[in-house]
Amino acid sequence: MAELTTRTPEASCCSTEAQSSCCEPSEKDACCATAAAGGSCGCAAGQSAAQTVADIRETVRERYAASARAAAARPTASCCGEPSTDATGAEIWGGGLYTSEDAGGAPEAALNASLGCGVPTAVADLHEGETVLDLGSGAGADVLISARRVGATGRAIGLDMTDEMLALARANAAAAGVTNVEFVKGHIEEIPLPEASVDVVISNCVINLSGDKQQVLNETARVLRPGGRFAVSDVIADPDIGEAGKADMAQWTGCIAGALSEDEFRAALSAAGLVDIEIRPTHRVHEHAGSAIVRARKPEPGAEA
Repeated sequence: MAELTTRTPEASCCSTEAQSSCCEPSEKDACCATAAAGGSCGCAAGQSAAQTVADIRETVRERYAASARAAAARPTASCCGEPSTDATGAEIWGGGLYTSEDAGGAPEAALNASLGCGVPTAVADLHEGETVLDLGSGAGADVLISARRVGATGRAIGLDMTDEMLALARANAAAAGVTNVEFVKGHIEEIPLPEASVDVVISNCVINLSGDKQQVLNETARVLRPGGRFAVSDVIADPDIGEAGKADMAQWTGCIAGALSEDEFRAALSAAGLVDIEIRPTHRVHEHAGSAIVRARKPEPGAEA
């Protein structure tokens, strides 16, 4: 995999020169406030798509690396830097979403380090002997749950770009005594696995973090076997979010890439060649967005979509 590219001062859209050409006056405050908070700039004019994706990756990587280093204590925030509970005290992010049945014997350390917005393993309908891939596997909770469900004849693979998270996940797997797992370093836009090599792809509040969501879904379809299943939890933006709402969501420290609306997610899944698309909202995570379970399937050759 290519090395991550960090933003240089010359590439910053918040430089004086860049502001004069890429930001409308009304956008400059939000742009620079985002940069000051450690995120990428709100306007990306003048940058190539590759630079923008690399900037997003680096910001997300930094947040996840910090979360891994602090995993000894239960996180108080999500993948997006939001509180882990809503105004009523109900859990909306992280390990608190897992019931004891959902957890499936995963170590408490792995669950406590979760930054996700749902429980994809609860709806993935895993079977003995299957191969499961978890995109953005973090501390490994969903990988370890999957590994137990697919049994000794199955295999669970975690893909993550963050060295600190990979080390934490491997330690959690060793502590749990789970051996049918593998943790691989890489990007979800460039999955380092062969074509048609997995039965199920899962992820937990990760696709919304990507700067190229269509490429993530294209890669997902590539590695799925015919008939393979896609079952993820992800952040879904409200359809009427508007520009002000998008600007607000863009300032989430980890979610700078934003989230797709339901219609956009459906269209992207279809464009990737997946069928039987189902998007089921679960709970609100932001004023302008909610968590949802998203499921789809790769059709068999010659089958009707």
